[in-house]
Amino acid sequence: MMKYISTRDTDLYPRSVTSAEAIKEGLAPDGGLYIPLVFPRISAGDFDALIHMDYPERAALVLSRFLDDYDLDELYEDCAEAYSEARFPGGPAPMHKLSGDVYSLELWHGPTCAFKDMALQIMPRLLSRALTMTGERRLAHILVATSGDTGKAALEGYRDVPGVKISVFYPDEGVSKMQKRQMITQEGDNVFVTAIRGNFDNAQNGVKAIFADKDAARRAEENGMFFSSANSINWGRLAPQIVYYFSAYCDLMNAGDITLGDEIDVCVPTGNFGNIFAAYLAKRMGLPVRRFICASNVNNVLTDFINTGIYDRNRQFHTTISPSMDILISSNLERLLWLIQGEEKTAECMKLLKETGKYEVSAEVREKIASEFIGCFASDDETKQTIAETFEKHRYLIDTHTAVALFAAKKNATDIPVVTASTASPYKF
Repeated sequence: MMKYISTRDTDLYPRSVTSAEAIKEGLAPDGGLYIPLVFPRISAGDFDALIHMDYPERAALVLSRFLDDYDLDELYEDCAEAYSEARFPGGPAPMHKLSGDVYSLELWHGPTCAFKDMALQIMPRLLSRALTMTGERRLAHILVATSGDTGKAALEGYRDVPGVKISVFYPDEGVSKMQKRQMITQEGDNVFVTAIRGNFDNAQNGVKAIFADKDAARRAEENGMFFSSANSINWGRLAPQIVYYFSAYCDLMNAGDITLGDEIDVCVPTGNFGNIFAAYLAKRMGLPVRRFICASNVNNVLTDFINTGIYDRNRQFHTTISPSMDILISSNLERLLWLIQGEEKTAECMKLLKETGKYEVSAEVREKIASEFIGCFASDDETKQTIAETFEKHRYLIDTHTAVALFAAKKNATDIPVVTASTASPYKF
């Protein structure tokens, strides 16, 4: 059975949990993120099956390799419901060819018009089954920090789910008007929304502090509940994001644009490093990806890290026209560090980040990251220019986050297909 451990567990015999337990807990007790001990492979035979499947079938197959304690028939049932025509009109994750070898992977056809729906329509179902599988009788109180899209997608996904309560915290001046309206008008008897003074990092640090507060955990226990997360720190949120990269590759094969084994590039606009890390995990499973283009706005802490090996959040925070990427603490980078340098050095880096706001990896680690990742960022003016040029040349309208990615994709384009993650409807921003 697949086992998961914390990225910060330095014990000789680390505590391990099943996928259901990892999804239920969200964050490990030591503050680390759960990561599987081994990575399953998607074989050539699996690809032969995947290309003939619809999206729910592809999702069930890929997820089953990580969630092997879940019943496969129930997993498919949940995927079929989560990715139904009613929730994703026209189907989830369609591909749109722009020009040459540049493709837009549209991840925003769900109920909240953002890519977070791709995970947060299935995640509540995975959690509900996890509660049953682990014999959990307490109320699961989901705590969510959001830079805009996760909040609404989580509220919609967990609305009136039995045994669950959800509280979302967002920066009052750090989300778009539509994002704010979507959150504060959310229906459901178990949903709660709170604006905070500050930015997304302040919200995220506050949520993590609650998870680490033993007294808060004790009081929650006394009141018949426990805390969990719907952010991408939760494995149940990250795993479904792996699926659409496999699906995109299958769609390229079905279109005759590539054959099995051909490499592609993947370009993702990211602040918290979750969406691009999901693509990296797809490669670890056998997806033929040559390199990952990590696209940022002027809050370019990830670009600097990839180029220098120094992660430093002690810098000016910029409020941009791509607000979902206005982030200086990229939580999922911790998982990548664990895979490359192990738990002891990763725990040390996270301790330094908390205490000083800065850490530096070794030259060897930096070289390994740079061998697969390219860091690139776009200013607001470059973002606007990309939106205009894309519409003028292709009659294709994109949002600000997709524009950041397309700017980076075109700047680093070569002679192989590049799949660019289009993360939100243009009308959201």
